[in-house]
Amino acid sequence: FAFRGHNLSLEIQQATMPSTFKHPAHVPMWRGAKAAYLLIAMCIFPVAIGGYWAYGNMMPAGGILTALYIFHGHDISRGLLAATFLLVVFNCLSSFQIYSMPVFDSFEAFYTGRTNRPCSVWVRSGFRIFYGFISLFIGIALPFLSSLAGLLGGLTLPVTFAYPCFMWICIKKPERFSYSWYVNWGLALLGTAFSLASSVGGVWSIINTGMKLKFFKPN
Repeated sequence: FAFRGHNLSLEIQQATMPSTFKHPAHVPMWRGAKAAYLLIAMCIFPVAIGGYWAYGNMMPAGGILTALYIFHGHDISRGLLAATFLLVVFNCLSSFQIYSMPVFDSFEAFYTGRTNRPCSVWVRSGFRIFYGFISLFIGIALPFLSSLAGLLGGLTLPVTFAYPCFMWICIKKPERFSYSWYVNWGLALLGTAFSLASSVGGVWSIINTGMKLKFFKPN
C-alpha cells in the first residue's frame, strides 16, 4: 500500500518549487526523493518477502490482496478486510491524479501556447474531466488490457531504471572507467535486464494463462 506515483515526485516538485542560484531546488528535491524511496522500500519489501514466505507458489493471480481474501477471509474480521481494500481504493484514486499530472501539464501547455492566455479553473477542470472520461472509456472498452500489464510494464521499465543513467553518461561525460562511469553503466544494464525479464515474464504469463479479447464486457 506504499505511495504510488513516486517516480513523478521529482517532476512535480520541479514544476512547483522555486529555484535560484543561491538556493537551487535540486537539494531539497533530492532529500525528498531519498526519503520517499526509503518509505516505499519499507512498505513494499516486507509485503513482498512476507507474502512469498507465507504463500510461496500458492500466491493467487491477484497478489497479496486476493490471498488475504481467499486464505484468511474466514478467520479475520470483515471490518479489517474492508479497511484493507479501502486503503487500496484511496491509493489508486490518488495515484491516478499523480500519474496524470504530465498529461494535464501537456494539455495546459498546448492551450496556453495556442491561445496565449493562462488556463482558467474551468479549462483545467475540463481537461481533467475529459482525460478521466477517456481513461474510463478505455478501461470499459478494452478490459483485457490488464492481461498485458506485465508486458507493457516491462517495456516501459527502462524509462525509470535505464534511460536516466544513459542520459547522465551522455550529459556529464564522466571519465572512462571511473567510479561514476561504472555505477551508471552498471545500473543502466541492470535496469535493462529487469526490463527484459519482466517482458519475458509478461509474455510467458499470456501464453500460460491465455488472454480473452473481450470488448465492452468488464468483469
